[in-house]
Amino acid sequence: MTNFIQNTIALIYDFDGTLSPKPMQEYTVLPKVGIESNDFWAEVNSKFREEGGESMLIYMRLLLEKAEERHVHIGKSDFAELAKGVEYFPGVDDWIARINTFVEQETNGIVNVEHYIISAGLKEILEGTSIFDQFTNVFASEYYYDHHDVPKFPKQLITDTSKTQFIFRINKGKQNPSESINNHMPLYLRPIPFQNMIYIGDGETDVPSMTVVKANGGNSIAVYKQELDEMGVNKSLDMCKVLFKVGRVNFIAPADYSKNEILEERTKILLKSIITHIEYEKERFECKKENGLLDEQGAA
Repeated sequence: MTNFIQNTIALIYDFDGTLSPKPMQEYTVLPKVGIESNDFWAEVNSKFREEGGESMLIYMRLLLEKAEERHVHIGKSDFAELAKGVEYFPGVDDWIARINTFVEQETNGIVNVEHYIISAGLKEILEGTSIFDQFTNVFASEYYYDHHDVPKFPKQLITDTSKTQFIFRINKGKQNPSESINNHMPLYLRPIPFQNMIYIGDGETDVPSMTVVKANGGNSIAVYKQELDEMGVNKSLDMCKVLFKVGRVNFIAPADYSKNEILEERTKILLKSIITHIEYEKERFECKKENGLLDEQGAA
């Protein structure tokens, strides 16, 4: 290796509660099938307590069962069409463009920035959202479909803990699920070091991902809804405060992605810090290179 390769920043997002106020199913498939969201999630939790197993598998199975019971056809194309109803927090639509412009201007194009979603939700829905094409890659749960375009069973399942697999895939540049990430890869060969990552999530389900990123020198932000429950409590904010207090995140901020709001300002602070670190590592690499101090594999 004769060129410095670790000049890419990755912003990694959860989706439900992070980019969108409600679970994606509540904008799409649940209304289509005619199910109240509170009733659906209560049944998922009830079956989880009764049957055990994986709660994400239960919700994916229950969606299919409810559609079958009510004679509602939902194929892959239907999920994408329903996704047009997904709503976002303020500023999400042009957030990625603003972040990319900021990094471009700060580094004169020397540093790249990529954006990823890792979600336990359905990729079929995410593929139909207006922001899907803005992401370098989207990792989410998926169904297997038969020749009638009918979902039959989960093809890929992403849970709170299995999200961390995809963080390592981003880290190692092995983003195709068919590629093994178990083999050792020296840190200097990994295209996106953990130090170059910012994970953005909203709560307890993001703790494993936040922990992996932070423990390896990366950064994370917890975002919260600005709303109170019937008791006058902002549970979303309270959860973020806990994450901040125990060191899971660098910052917390309202889930408002609009220009010049708190989230943008705090994200830019982290970006500047990462950019400085990349510039340092790049100069150190060049110094060793010009003095013949890289090893045979190009390690600095």
